[in-house]
Amino acid sequence: MPDSLPSSVRRRSGLWGAALAALALLGAAPAWAQTAFPSKPIRVVVPFAAGSTTDIIARAITDRLSQSLGQPVVVENRAGASGTIGQAAVAQAAPDGHTILIHSSSHTVSPSTFAKLPFDTATDFAGVTPIASTPNVLVVSPAKGWKTVQELLATARAKPGQLNYASAGQGSATHLNAEKFKMAGQFFAVHIPFNGSAAAVTEVLAGRMDYYFSPITPVLPQIREGRLLALAVGSPRRAAALPQVPTTAEAGLPGSEFNFWIGMMVPAKTPRDVVNRLHDEVVKALDSAEVKERFARLGADAWTLRPEAFDTYIRDEIRSNAALVKAARLEVQQ
Repeated sequence: MPDSLPSSVRRRSGLWGAALAALALLGAAPAWAQTAFPSKPIRVVVPFAAGSTTDIIARAITDRLSQSLGQPVVVENRAGASGTIGQAAVAQAAPDGHTILIHSSSHTVSPSTFAKLPFDTATDFAGVTPIASTPNVLVVSPAKGWKTVQELLATARAKPGQLNYASAGQGSATHLNAEKFKMAGQFFAVHIPFNGSAAAVTEVLAGRMDYYFSPITPVLPQIREGRLLALAVGSPRRAAALPQVPTTAEAGLPGSEFNFWIGMMVPAKTPRDVVNRLHDEVVKALDSAEVKERFARLGADAWTLRPEAFDTYIRDEIRSNAALVKAARLEVQQ
């Protein structure tokens, strides 16, 4: 600035320059904030017990996410109340991407099976992406003597109310799959809910439960060893890990299909750039040879959607599950 200008002009010009510099820094803030994520370890809440299918799938990708995000990604199991305890913990967490929910299809069931929840499933979460689709498998003990779905149905119809079936909890995806099967087969059996899939599988192995629509992951070893018999899969398509096992629709029960999925969500107000970053990192993890190999062993099929599409899918499934809960006359928990 020329020294010939009055000092007052020079002072005003200096103030304007400082103001412009401050504005420039403010304008750069969003870019700086974007590069700051993650700034600390990330907590992944799984609302089921360790060893559940959701837990196993979550742990299959967290190691890869730790590497790509440059921060520890730690799984925390918050089981109970059909997953709603873990859901509530994430809904109430700071919306900064450092608290993540990895949940199953049960996420879209709880609005219909609980009279009151401390969160709104449709509005308090933002979808990141589905991670996997894992078929439910209709399993029985070989000691029961049933070799096909039709043989099981014949017994159930001949002895109304004398058969029982397990689930991983009231209103869980395993419960709804069994309800669709029961409605399509037009028979009555007694529902016995357990606190997670592991307990349900144990009871079927022991013969105390007649059948169970189990997620495929925890029962593949027992099926391959002959300790459990897979009569059908509840998914719309056959499972790649059990290609010889028919779907329940192929076994003569159209309308019995149920899509069991596991996906990632965050608190609703999480910045969109953070949501997109998490989505991209999950997609990269699923594309790695290590995760592909682990999913093949687990019988899981990788499945992704863009965040906006996943939000739409979740809202649609909340509505369809509400109709199913009403049609099945399931008890609503107070």
